[in-house]
Amino acid sequence: MTDFAATRAQFHIPEGVIYLDGNSLGPMPVAAEARAAQAVREEWGEMLIGGWNKAGWMAMPRVLGRHVGRLIGAEPGTVVIGDTLSIKVYQALAAALAMRPERRVVLSDSGNFPTDLYMAQGLIKSLGQDHELRIVAPEEVEAAIDEDIAVVMLTEVDYRTGRLHDMAAISARARAAGALTVWDLAHSAGALPIDLAGSGADFAAGCTYKYLNAGPGAPAFIYVAPRHSDRALPALSGWLGHAAPFAFEQGYRPGEGIDRMRVGTPPVLQMAALEAALGVWDGVSMTDIRARSIELSELFIAEVESRCPQLELASPRDPLQRGSQVSFRFEESYAAVQALIARGVVGDFRAPDIMRFGIAPLYIGEDEIRRAALILQDVMENRLWDDPTYRARAAVT
Repeated sequence: MTDFAATRAQFHIPEGVIYLDGNSLGPMPVAAEARAAQAVREEWGEMLIGGWNKAGWMAMPRVLGRHVGRLIGAEPGTVVIGDTLSIKVYQALAAALAMRPERRVVLSDSGNFPTDLYMAQGLIKSLGQDHELRIVAPEEVEAAIDEDIAVVMLTEVDYRTGRLHDMAAISARARAAGALTVWDLAHSAGALPIDLAGSGADFAAGCTYKYLNAGPGAPAFIYVAPRHSDRALPALSGWLGHAAPFAFEQGYRPGEGIDRMRVGTPPVLQMAALEAALGVWDGVSMTDIRARSIELSELFIAEVESRCPQLELASPRDPLQRGSQVSFRFEESYAAVQALIARGVVGDFRAPDIMRFGIAPLYIGEDEIRRAALILQDVMENRLWDDPTYRARAAVT
């Protein structure tokens, strides 16, 4: 059994703060500070450029990819770290479209994270081959998969409501129709068990700064199923995706397997923090994470609904149909979230009226859940949100 008291001790959370925003940015693992300092002082500082060989910087994207792969049910050697999630979504989608040249439709849903849709729109425009981005309601995705679809591109867990797609069922439906799948795991990696290999997913990408707690700007990852790894062509053919980067050839030759999905120079300092963050997962069972997440989420919903009748549950009622976040609707959600933050409960807001709360069992327990609900009750009953200070929109919401 996972010892959640032990994992909680591995995080720095400011005194008096109940942190329910790990679905947006995870808190700092205690070990990350020392590991980042080591990378700066002992590796960059003392080894200088020799760090690429002596400290193993060049191999880090594959090494860390193996660790992430364990958490997402990927086959060994199918995940690599680097770049941003937007870049990795672009790479995956471009490779998938090239593998279905006779088809022109990318299917997604209205709950997908906007940047994924933006990347698809930009890619389609640049290809100039009359591709179409077809967007349907989340519950209509399976029925919309037919022989016209080239790629089904979805975020497994809806960033606003926490609604959870059935990866295995959708992947099977796509495969039967001759389509490929691209899964965005931003809100599911580290939050719930994922079985990329068993579900038959074709491509996946995700970030490491949410439930994986690697810090702001932490690099993304990309997964390519082994059956595609030596024929998926990277649209972004960077030098580190070349078969022989230091041969400095004029023409591009893709590297073997997942290495071809590398693009530019890896972010070494950020990967050092990721390395420390992944160490927290040693001995952690994703099955235990999921069970505890559901317990805490159910408790939070029950507490909030009994105390705050003004709020409407926006997440699916069935815990098996949602990820590891709980969202409520309220007309003045932005101001209410700011009032909560001022009182030490950190959640966040998503337009137009969503209050989001991430449930991360690695560092959140029942006491925090109950106290957060009590503070939320105070904010709602006493209209503490109705203050001009809390209505002023910051750049990041």
